[in-house]
Amino acid sequence: MKEQYFTKDNISMKSLDIKNNVLKYSRKNELSLKTENLALLVTDMQDFFLKPESHAFIPSANAIINNINLLIKTCEDFDVPIILTQHINNKENAGMMDVRWSDLITEDNPLSRISDKIICDVPIIFKKTQYDAFYKTGLENYLRKHNKTQIIICGVMTNLCCETTARSAFVQGFEILMPIDTTAAYNFDFHLGTIQNLSYGFCQPVLSNEIIKAISK
Repeated sequence: MKEQYFTKDNISMKSLDIKNNVLKYSRKNELSLKTENLALLVTDMQDFFLKPESHAFIPSANAIINNINLLIKTCEDFDVPIILTQHINNKENAGMMDVRWSDLITEDNPLSRISDKIICDVPIIFKKTQYDAFYKTGLENYLRKHNKTQIIICGVMTNLCCETTARSAFVQGFEILMPIDTTAAYNFDFHLGTIQNLSYGFCQPVLSNEIIKAISK
């Protein structure tokens, strides 16, 4: 089931191909950002998913790190808040996660830490227990309090936590951007399926360099 569909060498071209192929599903083609209303959400970039020795390792995940760090640096330069999520479970809060998966990402697991490859000076960190980063985390309250209505979502996994969070955010009235080249899943089909579905009903397909240019205007 796992495959490395993104590498450092092919991610730019492969992501552009995905974007061109899913544009037909999109309702909107113009990218318009307001930095005062923008937040960057980096989802679950933990060693649990990034270290090859972990059974949950995502082969394409390391290829997206540079693009995520470029987004973080741009957002820091323009005072856009950077929010990181860290998925942590125990038997009491896991719910169906405990039923669906063979193990949980527990706090005492050294692989649960956010990867030190993610370079961020002053991150805002929310711990979460479900795919949805809004579920019982305080994320929505933070965004409302600071008048953040546009959210850039990146991280892992494209088809689980990223997609669920994007759908949840849309339902709650936030505008979503999920750069194709800043998320990763276990395989290409999972990744492409999410981008197709989100492009059709939730957000326009976009690349990280397009967002960086829009922020830097």
